[in-house]
Amino acid sequence: MNSCVWYVWQMSTIELLKPATSLLASYVSALESGWSPDNVRKEAATREQLQAIEANAKAFVDGLDDPSASGGPIFLPDGSTVARLPGIVRWIWDSEFSGVIGLRWQHGTAGLPPYVPGHIGFSAVPWKRGNGYAAQALRLMLNEARKIGLPYVELTTDPDNVGSQRVIASCNGVLIGRFRKTAAFGCAESFRYRIGLDDSAGP
Repeated sequence: MNSCVWYVWQMSTIELLKPATSLLASYVSALESGWSPDNVRKEAATREQLQAIEANAKAFVDGLDDPSASGGPIFLPDGSTVARLPGIVRWIWDSEFSGVIGLRWQHGTAGLPPYVPGHIGFSAVPWKRGNGYAAQALRLMLNEARKIGLPYVELTTDPDNVGSQRVIASCNGVLIGRFRKTAAFGCAESFRYRIGLDDSAGP
């Protein structure tokens, strides 16, 4: 007699937490395991963050989340500096650090300066990918963008970053064009997606 066993798969849930020193150990562990919050500068950015944490952990954490743009200028990959935009950073959390997502904007407009590729950027740690965390995090961050009053957000991906493209598409993102990044980012080709926020019910 044959028997069937049914398995019910349930997506793990996450929350978005504001960076805090009480959570920092898990973030440091991810950095030391080879993850980088910067997909352009990668290892260099990881080293810089570990050094900053060692020098002053509280200042590092406080500087990650800056909705009033009170911090100093931002250093671009080519070493040039630009004005900081208002922005918030949230850590993707499932009982430990699982990734990061950030939102940037300009007051009074949905537009962004040329040196800012998109409103939202995200990165899940490699060992947590495939759990739907990035899509959940993006949906939650879209609610934050609505609170600010943005009519839409734009996100960019590299042409070969199929995983991120799928995440954006799952949140109703629409490809609106291809473009070349500015010289500071190496003039690489990129895709630009837009997610409308007029529907208050969310994607």
